[in-house]
Amino acid sequence: MDEQTLKQKILDILVSIAPEVEPDQIRPTRTLRGQVDLDSMDWLNFLVALHEQLKVEIPEADYQKLVSLEDLIRYLQARLGPG
Repeated sequence: MDEQTLKQKILDILVSIAPEVEPDQIRPTRTLRGQVDLDSMDWLNFLVALHEQLKVEIPEADYQKLVSLEDLIRYLQARLGPG
């Protein structure tokens, strides 16, 4: 999956969890939770939704690595593989 498609999927999932989020306002390198003001339960729901929709395992130990949109894209691309 190319980076732009993956980014759009991530943002679509984020908006499904937090409809007030405006995807075009998200800065890729800034802390995602801080930008969209998600509490811990919404953040967990977001990560679970990523897992379910993209079919990628995200171990709890990796949650701390997923800070920015850029982090999420790199992490998921590495696990989705080419294509």
